[in-house]
Amino acid sequence: MKVAVTAQGRELTSQVDPRFGRSACFLIVDIESGDHRVLDNTQNLGAAQGAGVQAAQALVEQGVEAVLTGHCGPKAFRTLQAAGIEIYVGVTGTVQEALDGLAGGAHQRASSPDVEGHWV
Repeated sequence: MKVAVTAQGRELTSQVDPRFGRSACFLIVDIESGDHRVLDNTQNLGAAQGAGVQAAQALVEQGVEAVLTGHCGPKAFRTLQAAGIEIYVGVTGTVQEALDGLAGGAHQRASSPDVEGHWV
């Protein structure tokens, strides 16, 4: 399974970014092999609008099957959900801790967005 985690840095030891659309970057991890890479998100950091949708579309293009993040707004949520991507919100700690929590069943799949649009 290919999982994207919003991250404040480029390492598995980086903190989970609480923002989805304006996350500094995404760590995309193949949880079977352990391989991971960074998907830069700087183009959306200062976006006036549409950051969540653009970030979601980028993850769809990468073949991501699940997203771990602190918060996800309505437009990004709908975009991810339409692509069949599982969304987990309320995730904190390091990227590695978030992945371990997913493997251990600590995170519950979100059924709706947990913030309004343009949340910063």
